[in-house]
Amino acid sequence: MSSPLSSRKTAAALRTSARVSAELLLVLVAAAVALWVLGRMWSVVWPLIVGLFLTTLTWPLARFLRRHGWWPALAASVVTVFALLVGAGIVALIAVPVADQSGELADRVVAGIDKLREWAAGPPLNIGDDQITGALDSATDRLQDSVGSVVTTAVTGVSTVVNGVVTAVLALFLMFFFLKDGPRFLPWLTRQLPGRFATDIPEVASRSWATLGAFVRSQAFVGLLDAVFIGLGLWILGVPLVLPLAVLTFVCAFVPIVGALFAGFVAVVIALVSNGLMDALLVLAIIIVVQQLEGNVFQPMIQSRGLGLHAAVVLLAVTLGGSLAGVVGSLLAVPVAAVLAVIWNYLREQLVEEPREPEPEELPEGSPAPS
Repeated sequence: MSSPLSSRKTAAALRTSARVSAELLLVLVAAAVALWVLGRMWSVVWPLIVGLFLTTLTWPLARFLRRHGWWPALAASVVTVFALLVGAGIVALIAVPVADQSGELADRVVAGIDKLREWAAGPPLNIGDDQITGALDSATDRLQDSVGSVVTTAVTGVSTVVNGVVTAVLALFLMFFFLKDGPRFLPWLTRQLPGRFATDIPEVASRSWATLGAFVRSQAFVGLLDAVFIGLGLWILGVPLVLPLAVLTFVCAFVPIVGALFAGFVAVVIALVSNGLMDALLVLAIIIVVQQLEGNVFQPMIQSRGLGLHAAVVLLAVTLGGSLAGVVGSLLAVPVAAVLAVIWNYLREQLVEEPREPEPEELPEGSPAPS
């Protein structure tokens, strides 16, 4: 016969569950309000985020100049002008041709999908399900409507930034001030905060900045290597649209896992349509080799330490970010997840109980007394 439930323990468990549920609900409400405020302030927050990303890329050069005796304002001005010239050169030499060919790129991808569908409908697969055909038609229509705009937007830099001149100017000005006054920010923040906040928030900010900088710089360099090697392979095989595909590969490197799959799929489909099955298989082999070199050689050499995120967490973060905010959400998903992981790890460090020294009377008989 089973023992009866304890009414006292049951009531205590219900009270604990109710209290935890109420506290969790308050946290979720606070998070929802914060996201709502963030959305209302997005016209200001987005240039701030872009300015931070640009600062992580250009800070090593500014730090080098400052260490060699340059005034902070002069170093920041030179680096900002240099970044502006590089960006203008990219737009002039790459973005304009890619934008001109984006329609052709979308048409070739759609034609490739149609060819794959025709092959699947024949022997030996003989796939003729109306639902699958309808899904492919829907995917084709969406791809035809969106690929051109996605490629054009991605190549110009950071998604919607260049859609408005004001946003671009704000990002550049913020980058200049971050480069000039960045090292003074944490001491200033420490003086403005009371109590433990003066220690905790600057420490979290410092760790988050280090993680964000490591991610952006490493992904940019690895993406550049991927684009060069894959673009070289496409050029040797005579695949058309080499420049747009190389740029697409570079941009997709900032969206881990999903970005590489998407860029590789587009390259293989275009090679299949333009050059035939054999060249498409060669392109697939080139992409696999480059991705293996990236994952096993380039990434460990460039990133001295990882982001501390499991691959499944990265995949879920990219999926969630893309569903919530499209291309911008996919680009920001992994950095945001990495910063949240930094905050969580710091909270765990602060909440862990320190091991308690046993009292002398608690020591087992014969044990040496603690020094």
